[in-house]
Amino acid sequence: MLTCIDLRHFKCFEILKLPLRSLTVLSGTNASGKSSVMQALVLLHQTMREHEWSKSLVLNGDLVQLGTAADVIDQVQGRKSCSIGLHDGDMEYRWTFAREHREMSLAVERISIDEQEHCVAHQSEALQHLLPVSITSETRHDEFTVRMRRLSYLTAERIGPREVYPLEHFEFSPVVGAKGEHTVSVLVSYSDELVLEKLALEDVPRTCLRQVEARMKSFFPGFELAVSPISLANAVTLGLRTSKSTEHHRPINTGFGLTQVLPIVVAALCTMTHDILLIENPEVHLHPSGQAAMGEFLAEVASAGVQVVLETHSDHVLNGIRRAVKSGTLSAGDAALHFFRPRTEESFEGPPQVQSPLLDPNGNIDYWPEGFFDQFDKDMNYFAGWG
Repeated sequence: MLTCIDLRHFKCFEILKLPLRSLTVLSGTNASGKSSVMQALVLLHQTMREHEWSKSLVLNGDLVQLGTAADVIDQVQGRKSCSIGLHDGDMEYRWTFAREHREMSLAVERISIDEQEHCVAHQSEALQHLLPVSITSETRHDEFTVRMRRLSYLTAERIGPREVYPLEHFEFSPVVGAKGEHTVSVLVSYSDELVLEKLALEDVPRTCLRQVEARMKSFFPGFELAVSPISLANAVTLGLRTSKSTEHHRPINTGFGLTQVLPIVVAALCTMTHDILLIENPEVHLHPSGQAAMGEFLAEVASAGVQVVLETHSDHVLNGIRRAVKSGTLSAGDAALHFFRPRTEESFEGPPQVQSPLLDPNGNIDYWPEGFFDQFDKDMNYFAGWG
């Protein structure tokens, strides 16, 4: 499991050492750096998966497009380089990237693995999955790269309902895609595979298709889905309904939230133990009760051995996680909460850029930084005439 991400001169961070747990919640004001933490992980994944032998960090790919080196290197303190470090169990990896003439990528300047330096810029040794070829065959490093390549990332801008859903070979599209564009294809590919035992609901066949359908019912009572192949085409149609008294409808004629939640549920249930799941704004288009249920669901996914990192603005999602901790679904020590503020020139005189409240076994939070899911209290105080 990744236990820490260490960023130096990356985007809005001069230095950031952020602890990661089985479930890590990133919250905070807009443009404060939450997405940057996600993007650092996705950039490594994108390069390892799409450009196996690259000696550069690919800034623009199918998953994320960040522009040029000038957009990625911290413009306040950084000048020509930035670095991304990951603590994986007892291993520590750090990549230092430098500007290169193409500007659309960052050259790997050196790699540090457990403090052993590999100076890539002045050596002819090839890299595979951003690691020196001489070590990639070692089991401990191979397990790390497999998990980074299997990483699943869902942005807040998930695609809406479609009339037709193309099918791809699962080796080329093993995850649902950044916008959920491969969700139905993955669901079809994994339909008869067994989900993790800890995530399997009782009294429901343990196959992915039936478990996805059952999980969707926790958000949308009565939910059922039907996948229908299109003759002479590598595509299917999707039928959805939330009542047995109606026929299946085209996705465009159902609630928008259904197609926004489905990629999250499919991504979570098609994972293996130790996989990494990144989700931005899982609460999108969900009723508050559904948002709380989403928090509980993702806590359950984390308790099953899948590492979940989510970015959210929803106090309902947070409270769902707190409920999961109080019920014993997830240990308080397996959850990390981080609250981000924008960096300012005066930040050294005020609170730190990131604050990390702690959860206790009852789901209580030890302190609430200013701006940390406190807007409801502020509004109620105003209506009560207290502020």
